Amino acid sequence: MKTIDKLLAEKLLRISAVKLQPESPFVWASGWNSPIYTDIRRALSYPDVRTFINIELSRTIIERFPEADAVAAVANGAIAFGAMVSDAINLPYAYVRDTPKDHGLENTIEGNLKMGWKVVIIEDQLSTGRSSIAAVEAVRNAGCEPLGIITVLDFEFPISARRFNDQHIPVISLLTYSKMIQVAQEQRYIEASDLDTLHQWREDPAGWVPSQFRPL
Repeated sequence: MKTIDKLLAEKLLRISAVKLQPESPFVWASGWNSPIYTDIRRALSYPDVRTFINIELSRTIIERFPEADAVAAVANGAIAFGAMVSDAINLPYAYVRDTPKDHGLENTIEGNLKMGWKVVIIEDQLSTGRSSIAAVEAVRNAGCEPLGIITVLDFEFPISARRFNDQHIPVISLLTYSKMIQVAQEQRYIEASDLDTLHQWREDPAGWVPSQFRPL
């Protein structure tokens, strides 16, 4: 029987929500070279994948955080997923901006989180963890208790693990980077010879240099 993470990896690869190009790397907005590009929001256009993610996020909250009073999503990537999940499990919903609005009430949190509520935070993907930690701090500043973070995909960067450990925030991922590239190799999206490159990138994404740019 296939596991949940393997099924999700297959679905995300099939719809090109995850693209792997070890020999022709992408450049992220941060300026990092990367052999992988992801857009989990692409799943929203595929009802079967969207429903699968909704069910698994909802199930995880019910099983792991039954005491939750509300759901908060991290803008912008997780806004739609958070809305779907909160509707499915009938909990109040809000989303957290990366920076306050520059007009009106200058909100960081859009919605209404009442003081004392226990809140589960939804992410579409975790890389450095910076935006997720900012959301945790915003929830705390609102007088609420962040119970944990649930993400669709976790890149498993060492820096993010350290940040969440420092904040004492549990992180639950539906799919990890390690499992993703394992499934990608099994499904022949990449070759076995690409695995070393993909693992090296994960260990030091900021410093990783594509092979064609390395000195001989």
